[in-house]
This record gives sequence, C-alpha cells and structure tokens, in this order.
Amino acid sequence: MAKTAADIMDADVPGLGPQDSAERAIKLLAEREIGALPVVNSENRVIGIVSESDLVISDEEADLHLPAFFDLFGATIFTESPKRFEERLNKAFATNVRDLMSDDPVVARTDDSVEQVARLIAEKHHNHLPVVDADGKLAGMVTRADALSGLLSGE
Repeated sequence: MAKTAADIMDADVPGLGPQDSAERAIKLLAEREIGALPVVNSENRVIGIVSESDLVISDEEADLHLPAFFDLFGATIFTESPKRFEERLNKAFATNVRDLMSDDPVVARTDDSVEQVARLIAEKHHNHLPVVDADGKLAGMVTRADALSGLLSGE
C-alpha cells in the first residue's frame, strides 16, 4: 500500500491559538526546533500558520514609511496600499499570533499520497504543511524533508 501524509507526518505538533502571545510562538519554535507551527481555532481546525520567516522583518518592511500619496482635486490618492502598511506595522509590533500568522494556509489531508504531498509542497513553494484529518482538524505537520524521505523510501 502506498504511503500517505499520515505515514510521514509528525503527529506530535502543538497548535497555537490566534490569541497566544508572539513570545509563546517563538519559544515553541525554538524548543521544538521546527520551522513552523499551525494556528488552530477552538475546534482544532487549522486557520493559519506561523513560520520562522513570519518572525523576521525584511529590509523592505523595516522602513515602515507611510504609504506615498498625492492630493488630486481635494482627494487623497495613495500610490501603494495603506492596508499593506497596516500589515507591516502590525507585524513589526506583533504581540499575538493573530498578527504574525499567515491566514488560510495550504494543508495536506491525512489520506493524501506522499506524491500528492510532495507535489503540493513543490507547487506552493512551502516547507511545512499542516495535515488535517477527514473532519478538517489538525492531525500533524509534514515538511519538505518528510515528503522527500517518503518518496525515496516509497513502496
């Protein structure tokens, strides 16, 4: 029988809540020595993911300059999205997981084949995918390395 996501995933992955502190997310990532953690709601359904890269402010985001704008006939016209500025500001001063996480993450299902998982990781350019069960609840996490190992040891 072909291997599935359930066969290669780490089932012992803690989920974060959106209200959890950014400090807790950082500590769990460091303690567990993993690159990402799923964010779950009160029903244990995956609603986001926090990765190490979410904790790093890039040079582009470090500036936090106000969006450029000009006045035209009494109206203010922004040349870049004020929403993007707000997102960068929230991330820079994040105090909880909600402000750090990437919403609506790509997920694998426990019954997905290793090939499907590997394809999903490659196509979406992700290193970590939360794995959900048939009810859509967190079952574990699979990494790019897990998928590659599963492919190499495939039956």
